[in-house]
Amino acid sequence: MNPDVGAAVCFYATDIHSHSLGLGKHDDTLQRAGDIKGELLHIWGRQDPHVPLAGRDLIKARLEEVGANFQWLEVNGAHAFMRDEGYRYDSELAAICMQMTLALLHRKLAL
Repeated sequence: MNPDVGAAVCFYATDIHSHSLGLGKHDDTLQRAGDIKGELLHIWGRQDPHVPLAGRDLIKARLEEVGANFQWLEVNGAHAFMRDEGYRYDSELAAICMQMTLALLHRKLAL
């Protein structure tokens, strides 16, 4: 992972737990988690069918195993609850998560 990346925010990051990201759908993201040097913020919806509890637990355990610097938030929301359209949108959750995102980015990346 790029050591120049100081922070990253992941909203409902699908396919990490199933190793099916990208071309060929056989990635090694979890294996490479120890290479992450920046701070992470992971935000998940508990009702997200794309990343079930077991998948979230797998990702979190790996981040803890490698000593990653991360924050973890699970909310009562569906996949894409921040997308401002459709039945899944939750404006209150979106506002809270955006505030957390901006706080992290300001703290880690502001000049």
